[in-house]
Amino acid sequence: MKSGIHPAYRPVVFRDKVGGLAFLTRSTVTGDRTVEWEDGDTYPVIDVEISSASHPFYTGQSRVLDTAGRVEQFRRRYGDRH
Repeated sequence: MKSGIHPAYRPVVFRDKVGGLAFLTRSTVTGDRTVEWEDGDTYPVIDVEISSASHPFYTGQSRVLDTAGRVEQFRRRYGDRH
């Protein structure tokens, strides 16, 4: 590899905001916040919206979509045109 053109590849903690899962891995992503990990060292932390701890496919829980509200919003916006 050429030196000086690649981003730094270092340990980073990814933390799921909803599921509470956190795992330490290596990445090139950067973050401005840090967290103290189980080994006592401090690592940058990246908060993610969804991971295997909160994704419906892995948890077996489905999410409820408000389809009735969407239909009503559509009818309010466009009316009952035939």
